[in-house]
Amino acid sequence: MDEVVIKVLNQSKVIALVGASPKPERASFRVMNYLLARGYDVIPVNPLKAGSDILGQPVVASLAEIEKPIDMVDVFRNSEAAGAVIDEAIQVGAKAVWLQLDVIHEAGAQRARDAGLDVVMDRCPKIEIPRLGIE
Repeated sequence: MDEVVIKVLNQSKVIALVGASPKPERASFRVMNYLLARGYDVIPVNPLKAGSDILGQPVVASLAEIEKPIDMVDVFRNSEAAGAVIDEAIQVGAKAVWLQLDVIHEAGAQRARDAGLDVVMDRCPKIEIPRLGIE
């Protein structure tokens, strides 16, 4: 599994972060801040916050609104909601889906793999980057 994690983190430049929150106490905010600080282009996706900014980045309502190729879709939604996000990631041509800690959707992950996407599930990039020594 580490091989896929390393590949996704090294090859991703544009990350759509679904479930982004403007609240500093939320994990999605802390992870987004960490990824931005590491040089990733992070686009926050949250239909309730669309039109505002999170960490200086304009928030969009859906993946379909992102006007550049998406390398990775980082999913901060519950397991039940993750399947629909995975399907949207496939539709927009994302290269990878990353389901955060405790977010598991096996059927969606298989759909993504069948569509040629890399899949990381039940992991956090803020933990994996230092653990694997990724620059």
